[in-house]
Amino acid sequence: MKVLILGSGGREHALAWAVKRSSRVTEVVCAPGNGGIAQIARCIPVNLKDLDAMVRVAEAEQPGLTIVGPELPLSLGIVDALQERGLRVFGPTRAAAMLETSKGFAKRFLQRHNILTANYALCASAAELEKAVEMFHPPIVVKADGLAAGKGVIICQSRNTALEAAHGLFSGKLLGEPEQQVVLEELLHGDEISFMCLSDGKHVIPLAPAQDHKRIGEGDTGPNTGGMGVYSTDTMLEPGMKDWVLHHIAEPTVRGMADEDAPFVGVLYIGLMMTARGPQVLEFNARFGDPETQAVLLRLESDLVEALEASIDGRLAETELRWTPGASACVVASSSGYPGSYATGFPISGLGAAAQVPGVQIFHSGSAQVGNQLLTAGGRVLGVTAAAPSLEEALARAYEAMAEIHYEGIYYRHDIGHRSLTRKP
Repeated sequence: MKVLILGSGGREHALAWAVKRSSRVTEVVCAPGNGGIAQIARCIPVNLKDLDAMVRVAEAEQPGLTIVGPELPLSLGIVDALQERGLRVFGPTRAAAMLETSKGFAKRFLQRHNILTANYALCASAAELEKAVEMFHPPIVVKADGLAAGKGVIICQSRNTALEAAHGLFSGKLLGEPEQQVVLEELLHGDEISFMCLSDGKHVIPLAPAQDHKRIGEGDTGPNTGGMGVYSTDTMLEPGMKDWVLHHIAEPTVRGMADEDAPFVGVLYIGLMMTARGPQVLEFNARFGDPETQAVLLRLESDLVEALEASIDGRLAETELRWTPGASACVVASSSGYPGSYATGFPISGLGAAAQVPGVQIFHSGSAQVGNQLLTAGGRVLGVTAAAPSLEEALARAYEAMAEIHYEGIYYRHDIGHRSLTRKP
């Protein structure tokens, strides 16, 4: 089977790595891919903002399976377009992807289906905003309604700063594109967990849970990013809590989407806050997380392709995933200045030595192969990922490998996993 993966980040590198391990796969093609992916797959240039261009690639390649990595192609309806042409594709339709592509839709959906989430107000004008902000006690969370690459969430310490942030989203000043709607939310307190499930439209099976570090700075400070690191352990969610989340959040979400004539087939990523009142939904994503996928797939023992095909065919009820016990961690190396402006084009060295550290896989997020040299080509450049029997060992391996890697302006957090390591038993 030939497998086509759409995307160019660390998530797609991890997907290509996992897919290539399947005995059923003869070739992996990635569009557009990156410098690291090019070492294990054939890469084809494509603009992920151009639906017709992506369709042309799929029609030319005729893959047995297409996997959609990022959210933007899902929002454009790439799954619908490929299904119309008789191609097998893993991912939700444009209607089902609304769980991610509109936070307003997601909040109203959660309310309709009585799934626990933070109190919120959806505002479409300055007048609505002025009225709604009075209903919240600071700190107030301000969210862009649409896709924002992990950067559309602002925690505001006063009503005035919340209004400023919301006006910045409406005007386009904060994200470059004006938002039609803005969500105000109460700030939830607790541990955040990334809970990803495979869904076939009726059934769900969970992947290993993970915890992401969104903030750029040590100690979870500074602006939000697409993710600076993540870890996954067996003890992150107790079996009883995992079952509770499945039965009270994941399954009702999939049932609710089916009831609303938008069956969800793909990866349902549930961002959870484990509050004193119990788990509450922060957000949905309609695809594999990044960098969660890097850490999670490193622990997956079963055949990923078989599981994705079972999702497409409605056979998840008879599918079981096998996981390597222990832990994994991914530490992201970024370009200096990210998530703001940054320079690219710097040579990357030390990858060979880093890859020799036991249990380590290096996934490329933003690299480009130019001649015989790998250069930086993005804000997030590498995801140095390691698996081990314990979280301490997985992190030690990841940081040992990271110490071998060099490029101008390299930046990474030294405290990934600190919340788990410092938590009292």
